[in-house]
Amino acid sequence: MVQSITAEELRDKIDTDDDFVLFDNRNAEDYENWHIGGAKNVEYSASDDELIGDFDQYREDVDEDDAIVSVCARGKASKAFAEWLEERGYENVTSVADGMEGWGQVYDVVPIATRDDDVEILQVQRRSKGCLGYIVGCKRTGEAAAIDVTRHRQEFVDAARDHGFSITAILETHIHADHLMMGGRKLRDELEVPYYLGSEIETRDPQFEYDPVEPNGTVEVGEITIKGIHTPGHTTGSTSWLIEDEAVMTGDTLFVESVGRTELQFEGEDAEDASAVLYDTLQTLMTLPETVNVLPGHFNVTDDGRYVGVTPGTPMTATIGRIRRHNEMLQMDRDEYVEAAFENIPEKPPNYEEVIATNEGKRELESDEEAEELELGPNRCAATEDSVVADD
Repeated sequence: MVQSITAEELRDKIDTDDDFVLFDNRNAEDYENWHIGGAKNVEYSASDDELIGDFDQYREDVDEDDAIVSVCARGKASKAFAEWLEERGYENVTSVADGMEGWGQVYDVVPIATRDDDVEILQVQRRSKGCLGYIVGCKRTGEAAAIDVTRHRQEFVDAARDHGFSITAILETHIHADHLMMGGRKLRDELEVPYYLGSEIETRDPQFEYDPVEPNGTVEVGEITIKGIHTPGHTTGSTSWLIEDEAVMTGDTLFVESVGRTELQFEGEDAEDASAVLYDTLQTLMTLPETVNVLPGHFNVTDDGRYVGVTPGTPMTATIGRIRRHNEMLQMDRDEYVEAAFENIPEKPPNYEEVIATNEGKRELESDEEAEELELGPNRCAATEDSVVADD
């Protein structure tokens, strides 16, 4: 009888370097658009109980006693494929019960080192999409801010609670193009706490209520001061949040391994103009103290499941000083930067126009299933797919 594992258990097997073969049983198009690193594609139809893909090409590489894991969209086809393998003598087969839908909800909560013992920062990593959110807690008062909350808001509530904090404020860096922001607004309503965005978000004409923070304005969370820095370029309304002199949450303006892209809000020459604006913004961020940790809103995940310049489950951060010295695009002048920003730009995130409209409050979701469909695939919010950070 086929045994099942959860997506979280699959993550643990990957992280501990377990020796197993992973088969993805979705159709070739879905597989090409987004899959787990190292997965082999063999399509299987659960409804017809039929092998559609080519398993024979792997027979020489997979022994009957090898550990095999199968995954599909929601667990039905992968279970049927696992049973098909068992019938043919493969003895150690498991399927991922919640499939790629479950993989899209796998999170890691990673502490970020701080110099001030009264400040605690947790990085909430959404492994499949490369989304990063944060809990910023004041140890003296037990109050915390949640920043860039994803649709799975309970992950943030649990992370705060597990570390002794209660969420008393929610902040967003910008209108996201790759994932839905409903989690932050729902959490605001459930907890009855303020929901802060930079005041320049008005340029996006949001159709929801929020508490505006003027450029260089502050939000107090316990005894922690969070300063809003207007950082336009990726979007007109982007705000980075400076946590004392400990860290700056940069959203999609600046990443550990790359820089933000501009043509998710802008088109044509406007995107090039915005890229010049982003260049100036990045130079301004580089004037922060070099010990300040940059904590971005995303990390790069390629369509084939590779992580670019980062390792999930570990802190994804770099100091201002390190980025200033090693990010090759920040060594360029403005004209060179704008040209480089459009040389090898990745495809736009799947469904980005619908995601943006939903996040602006100008479009209603019909169901949770629609939310899942809109969020499928990696984020693609950086201007480059590969890292632009030189090695030491």
